[in-house]
Amino acid sequence: MRKTIAGLAAVLVLAIAVQFFLAGSGAFDNAPIDEAFRPHRALGYMIVLLALVTTLTAALARMPGRLVGMTGLLAGLGIAQPVIATIAKAFGDTDDTTTAGQLVFGLHAVNALIMMAVAVRIHRQARELSNSPASTARAAGDDVRAAGPAPESTQ
Repeated sequence: MRKTIAGLAAVLVLAIAVQFFLAGSGAFDNAPIDEAFRPHRALGYMIVLLALVTTLTAALARMPGRLVGMTGLLAGLGIAQPVIATIAKAFGDTDDTTTAGQLVFGLHAVNALIMMAVAVRIHRQARELSNSPASTARAAGDDVRAAGPAPESTQ
């Protein structure tokens, strides 16, 4: 189960990196804003869903509380992204933006950087836990128990 958490965390890191690419390509697209950022928005919702799945998986696997908390934090930061965008749009009139709106929308990018840092930390910690001697010994112990009792020695 620990390797599953590490795998989910690796997918999260990759998805957030792709999200940065989609934001950049949407910003320089000639299409209308809503159309240009549609892939960015769709992947953003998938990242939140993946972070929630990772949180539930980590909790069910009885991972350390700090790791479960960080995965929950990542989901919360992902939920904050559209909230920040909505607040930024509220500062603008129709299609025009104000300085306040631009400053608030800048928090969207800062929050994304924080999300990347948290996702990388989750991945590192999950990978360390999955490669730790205790988890390897426990897995080996499970294999020994599954094979049945050890033969008795006759010395």
